Amino acid sequence: MRPLLAALLLLLIGSATPAQPSRGAILIFSHTTGYRHDSIPAGVAAVSALARSRGLAVVASEDPQIFSAQRLGQFRAIVLLSATTDRNNPASEWLVGDRRAAFQRFVAQGGGILAVHAAADSHYHWPWYGKLVGGRFARHPPGTPEGTVSIVDPRHPANRDLPRTIERRDEWYYFDDVDPTSRPLVTLDPGSIGESDINPNPMAWTREVDGGRLFYTAMGHTSESYSEPFFLRHLANGLDWVLGRSP
Repeated sequence: MRPLLAALLLLLIGSATPAQPSRGAILIFSHTTGYRHDSIPAGVAAVSALARSRGLAVVASEDPQIFSAQRLGQFRAIVLLSATTDRNNPASEWLVGDRRAAFQRFVAQGGGILAVHAAADSHYHWPWYGKLVGGRFARHPPGTPEGTVSIVDPRHPANRDLPRTIERRDEWYYFDDVDPTSRPLVTLDPGSIGESDINPNPMAWTREVDGGRLFYTAMGHTSESYSEPFFLRHLANGLDWVLGRSP
């Protein structure tokens, strides 16, 4: 992302100035053993900018060994940026053994999780992970059609300053095992992308699980998403919410 564009977008989303003292660190984790999204580099750059503008240090990693109790202890939040596994291959899962225990301990100690897009396409053979995210990727219609998304909970702080409806392009996920205890934030009108079902399709939600906070968004497939003011505000609000930051 060009520096001038990045600066303008940060102004649009109302970020704090980067010169502020550090308020902790976040981990952006984008390791993949399943489908790998071309948008990951753009996502890492965008989320890094959002975090740094809030006075947070950033560690971007694709090394699963970072999931140890000692190393996770330095972070206030973990961003799972389209970090996938192969649903048909349990051996593709990288959160195993002590890494699972460290991740669960991080959440239990109040750590925040910002899960983006294909984070729901991961660890199908670990029930706790499905419980954490609140749903599992099932399918998506072809391509990245333009769809109509709507804010369903305008009072939630994670929807702050977002338009009530907007049309945008993305890869639109459908889910299995959606947990009804999640608090929905954004839905997609399936008719707007040519689907036959009529019920709004959940696109983003929040959860409080085992002492930690999770914000999940199914959007973010395209590289262009990470220079889009709506989506950047959406991510910024999600990061603020999992960190417990006041507007």
